[in-house]
Amino acid sequence: MLAVGLAVFNALYATQAMLPMLTADLEVSPTAAALTVSAATGALAVCIVPASILSERYGRGRVLIISALAATAVGLLLPLAPDAGTLIVMRAVQGALVAGTPAVAMTWLSEEVDQRDLGRAMGLYISGNTLGGLSGRLIPAGLLEFTSWRWALFITAVVALVFAVITAVALPKQRRFTPRSITLRHEVAAMARHVRTPSLVALFAVAFVGMGVFVSVYNFFGFRLIDDFGLSPALVGAVFVMYLAGTWSSARAGALSDRIGRGTVMLGGAVGMWLGLWAVAAGWLWLALTGLFVFTASFFAMHSTASSWIGVIATENRAEASSMYLFCYYTGSSLLGGASGWAFSALPWTGFIAVLTAVLFVAVAVAAVMAARERQR
Repeated sequence: MLAVGLAVFNALYATQAMLPMLTADLEVSPTAAALTVSAATGALAVCIVPASILSERYGRGRVLIISALAATAVGLLLPLAPDAGTLIVMRAVQGALVAGTPAVAMTWLSEEVDQRDLGRAMGLYISGNTLGGLSGRLIPAGLLEFTSWRWALFITAVVALVFAVITAVALPKQRRFTPRSITLRHEVAAMARHVRTPSLVALFAVAFVGMGVFVSVYNFFGFRLIDDFGLSPALVGAVFVMYLAGTWSSARAGALSDRIGRGTVMLGGAVGMWLGLWAVAAGWLWLALTGLFVFTASFFAMHSTASSWIGVIATENRAEASSMYLFCYYTGSSLLGGASGWAFSALPWTGFIAVLTAVLFVAVAVAAVMAARERQR
């Protein structure tokens, strides 16, 4: 599960650290360059529920392995894109193929791991995702100092493919999975039941808003560092080391939620994101980076807690519940991450951050309600 996170999340975010370089080399706007990220996450969101449904019939492990191998193999073709439009389309195809992995990974854990250990296990899986996202940004960013974005993207794709092969070889067979027939009526009914569960809907909202704001900040913070602070592309890419804060916090959140409650941890993560985001608006580099550190650690603590909570609340049809959570998660990444480009182009940096803090307050409010209800039980 660690290896698959390193494979697919490396592939999914491989263009994010090089957005300023794509803007210059392909002669497109920052908003258009950001579509290389939003197109991948948007296609992932669209395909994640169908991939989850297929896993009910053919097995979580099979879907996960095929997804990882296919998505990383497509990554080898990305450097051949002749223009921005082709690159965006190819990234959408890659995102659609990536969908099979996040669609079933959390369900795989929910079925195979004892409930008493699920919070910690989910935290470690999310930690693997952050390491994959980190390598997918640091590797191309570092290579940009020595070569073109095309070679940087190719080498990153090779690394991702290696981890996908490791996943295919090492992933254990499921012991607690029973295939079942797939009917459209049953799947629609299962998702409809989840939509009528207020606590699940609340977690879906947290996923949509939290991930949308998170991706928006990381899409455009690099432009801020280059244009306003004068940093080089390699130094800008090094900012993604902040993901290590998420690696640590997601693992800690799982253990902490077992002691003080998931609602309290999720609320703490939402508030931490909100406060960190205000610091990101600062005109002092050290304060902006400190704010980004707090923002990143808090986001992954919130996401790790919310995703593990899905498997606890949804005692039936967990695959559908997990896929609906991730549908909202990646839809937020695509829609808010793409739409925020307009705010970035139209507003000064402080205005851009102010818009994001207003959106993020929705997640803070929902998390507060969830925490209050948990304490009343």
